[in-house]
Amino acid sequence: MTGPGPVHWLFGDQLGPHFLRPSRDSGLERDTPLLMIEARSVFRRRRFHRAKAHLVLSAMRHRAAELGDRLTYVRADTYREGLARAVGEGPVSVHHPTSYAALRLVRSLPQVTVGPARGFLMAMDDFAAWAEGHRGRRLRQEDFYRWVRRDHDLLMEGDTPAGGRWNLDHDNREPPPREAHTLPVPAPYRPREDEIDEEVRHDLDRWERDGDVSFVGRDGPRVFPATRAEARAALRRFVEHRLPAFGPYEDAMLAADPVMSHSLLSSSLNLGLLDPAECAERAEAAWRADRAPLNSVEGFVRQIAGWREYVWQLYWYFGEGYRDSNALRHTAPLPDWWDTLDADDVRARCLHTVLAQVRDTGWTHHIPRLMVLGSYALQRGWDPAAVTDWFHRSFVDGYDWVMVPNVVGMSQYADGGRMTTKPYTTGGAYVNRMSDLCGPCAYRPGDRTGDHACPYTAGYWTFLHRHRSRLAHNPRTAQAVHGLDRLPDLDELRRQERSRGDAAP
Repeated sequence: MTGPGPVHWLFGDQLGPHFLRPSRDSGLERDTPLLMIEARSVFRRRRFHRAKAHLVLSAMRHRAAELGDRLTYVRADTYREGLARAVGEGPVSVHHPTSYAALRLVRSLPQVTVGPARGFLMAMDDFAAWAEGHRGRRLRQEDFYRWVRRDHDLLMEGDTPAGGRWNLDHDNREPPPREAHTLPVPAPYRPREDEIDEEVRHDLDRWERDGDVSFVGRDGPRVFPATRAEARAALRRFVEHRLPAFGPYEDAMLAADPVMSHSLLSSSLNLGLLDPAECAERAEAAWRADRAPLNSVEGFVRQIAGWREYVWQLYWYFGEGYRDSNALRHTAPLPDWWDTLDADDVRARCLHTVLAQVRDTGWTHHIPRLMVLGSYALQRGWDPAAVTDWFHRSFVDGYDWVMVPNVVGMSQYADGGRMTTKPYTTGGAYVNRMSDLCGPCAYRPGDRTGDHACPYTAGYWTFLHRHRSRLAHNPRTAQAVHGLDRLPDLDELRRQERSRGDAAP
């Protein structure tokens, strides 16, 4: 048990040094005793990916070892039990947690004082003020991104953006190089497991044997950083060796190369091992030193200072009820083959490949998430709350604040357009253009019906038909909806999709 003075409680996603900087509003001083609680109940509530459970526990235990006697590490059934054992009714401070559930918990405890959030670029109050200034207008990510760039002086030349343009997306949409099976870039940083990982794996094995918890996916050698030193090594390798090729191919997919030139830093950022400012600034420094092209650096900075920050802010600004949005009234349950990551049951090569990547590592990059996994779920009308929960459980970088806006708003269009201007779904032609996944597939991207009908092409047109009245009035989808009238096989297409049901494609 800790002493009678104030104690600062660190959650398992608050692991970097920026969470220990002293400040008046956090209740932290240089010698404030620290507390971390490993609550078994977290893993009972959801059937998480085994690799995700391993990474989180490994990161927490590594951080505890680094902090030594300053930190009390409690293994308990619940957070409340762990807190009672560690501090009784003594005073506790905590940084603003990253989920509504955790925030409700800490606010329900009379001895806990909640300070501002850390690990993000903008204060929530500042975002709320900015959003109120846009009342009646869409909260466009592009406008927010420009504000963050100005405020943090990222990729700026005085008052203008570096290179004269804010957005270099047009330069970052190339398909993969022809005939290439992998992108010709150095491999990403990969950590080595140690005795703490061995202990974690032993504990997870025991919990499963005892029937205490259940996981999905595989837990091979850990492939994502669990310490600050590993995360910094991963950032350094990305910036020095992989960032130059990142931009052009950030939307491309290759069957044999799931990581392409992506940074693989999302889990480190979301565990709090890296600060977003250091990631963006290091990438900018590479451009200013002429070691990386501007389009690649801008694309990376946009992911960190634009999209990630935007998602975090919208999670809190839209409120907890946002997660229940279901503007398209999709209610179909997730099939078992999807829920259990049974990639071997899937014939469609793109979906088989991506689902296997998730099964084996708990990760795949943003385009497979959006245009392969999310698009398939959207086309089949699956319950967006169930899809959101699946992404949360199945990805090593998945947290509530990450997945609610990304899935409800971006992927499943369940908010009816509060976050994005159109549903992000397409037929097989997009996958064929941006990948090498369609060539050997049992299905043909151009076929809507018949034995070789691509499930994405067929699903795209049936999705448009099902929501015709809504999408016909959207300027970004109206032309596609009008194309329904030119389909000679629409009735056959609808019968075919009904007969497919929940079967794996």
